[in-house]
Amino acid sequence: MEEGGKLGGEQKNTLSVKDAFQDFKGRRAALIKALTTEVEEFFKQCDPEKENLCLFGLPNEQWEVNLPAEEVPPELPEPVLGINFARDGMQEKEWLSLVAVHSDAWLLSVAFFYAARFGFDKSDRKRLFNMINDLPTVYEVVTGATKKQQKEKSTVSNHRSNKSKSNSKKKARESQGKFTKLLQKYDVEGEEEEEEGLDEKEAEDEQGETLCGACGEKYAEDEFWICCDICEMWFHGKCVKITPARAEFIKQYRCPPCSNKRART
Repeated sequence: MEEGGKLGGEQKNTLSVKDAFQDFKGRRAALIKALTTEVEEFFKQCDPEKENLCLFGLPNEQWEVNLPAEEVPPELPEPVLGINFARDGMQEKEWLSLVAVHSDAWLLSVAFFYAARFGFDKSDRKRLFNMINDLPTVYEVVTGATKKQQKEKSTVSNHRSNKSKSNSKKKARESQGKFTKLLQKYDVEGEEEEEEGLDEKEAEDEQGETLCGACGEKYAEDEFWICCDICEMWFHGKCVKITPARAEFIKQYRCPPCSNKRART
């Protein structure tokens, strides 16, 4: 288990708002992986026969299920105890949602523990909270609330037709997810008339609204993205462990949540 007071393994005597936010992002990404793309392994580790277990998110985006710290008081605030006891006593979806809610509470407690420990003033605390609040919560990602929000945005902003979406998804898998280059490639292949109404500004607007279904962060041009053919959510390739080379051989991509649903039905 990590030692409290360390950010990415390095002891710091001072801490900036940016440092605290990067620590928050790393821990958040770890928790989201445990509750979405790596949920099967997380489920196995939460054995109800064991003692009180906690889900820890580490700054390096790794997670672990472990016992709480022995020292009292602990160096850092601790996650909720005993998440393993309810694993088999309620539906998996509800259990994961409950763990996600407590994970959000823990993330905020750690962030503002650092804010207090390193003397953030009112403006710094407000800045840190605003940076955190710009990201979807772990609960929103796990329960699919971000999907609903994206669909509502899509309706309001009058996005392209379903046919154009389907074509763009196919091109995304073939061209490392760079959206503007996809449009250029599509035009070269003789489909100018179908895509004539989509200009560069509209592409940039859609990029800015697109969030990864796993980590909840926005699209970036230098990252590979892939879209699920079932739920139509976009994911960073690194979040779902899909490379551009592997994507070329996938005829129909199913994201981890959709694959899990299919396996349980």
